[in-house]
Formats: sequence, C-alpha cells, structure tokens
Amino acid sequence: MTSVERPQETTTAALPFFVYGTLRPGEVNHALFLRGRTASEEPARLPDAALYDGPGYPYAVHRPGATVVGELITAAAGGYAELLAALDQLEEYEGPGRPGNVYDRMARDAVRPDGTAVRAWVYLASPLIARDLRERGTEIPGGDWFNRSAAPSRHEA
Repeated sequence: MTSVERPQETTTAALPFFVYGTLRPGEVNHALFLRGRTASEEPARLPDAALYDGPGYPYAVHRPGATVVGELITAAAGGYAELLAALDQLEEYEGPGRPGNVYDRMARDAVRPDGTAVRAWVYLASPLIARDLRERGTEIPGGDWFNRSAAPSRHEA
C-alpha cells in the first residue's frame, strides 16, 4: 500500500480520520466537533508528513521520511456523513483541487502502534500553503502538536 490517495477512492469513502492538531483529545476542536460523535479514538502516526505551526493550529505537509503524531478517529454509527461535512467545513475544504481550499482531504495510510496500516482521511495543507510552509514555516519537532512549544521561533537560526 502506498501512502498517497488512490484513484479508485472517492472523496466520500467512509474512512476513519487521522487528526493531528486541535481535533486531538484535550484540544478545543475535539470538544466542539468530536465529543460524543466517535466510536473509537486511538493513537497513530502519519508517515511521510511533516507538521508546521500555523496561526493557532497546525498544518501537515507531505514529506517523505517525516512522521506526524496524532489519533485515528472512527465516527459513531450513523453519524459519519454529518461528521465528514462538519470537518470539511472546519478545515475549509471545498472539494478536490478547489483553489479556495486551506486543507485538502486525502486518503493516506495511518499506522497504529502495533504497525498496522489503516486507510484514513487526513487534511493536508493545500499546495500553495504547503509550498509557503516548506520555504518559510516553522516545523514542529517530532511532528507532535502537543510539543509545539519546543518549536524554535522563525527568527531563530
């Protein structure tokens, strides 16, 4: 399995979600968007992605060899479509390849602690934002939003 989106997967396939920032347990958007709407939440990692600090929230960007830390979230029975729509709105995702997207929703492999790969939706920075982050952004060490205070300032050497 590759970690990139497969052509046969549609934008509405009922996949779990890999979350890595403000949707993680204990963060503000977890309480607002996920509490009471999940069947399971488990630790996972997203290979081939780096995490960058944003304006109060992070961006994941495709980068071979890097890893992002997060959780694998499975929607509660009967609530998938509503949760998908809410997360698309939160992440300012308007559909595949749309120029107004802040994030693009992609099907990628997340990896559980036991090494099992699970296909999941993940919101990655849109191409223009990703390019800017790679050039001028502040990467979060270890790819873990909870460790963002360890990130050096953009003005540090």
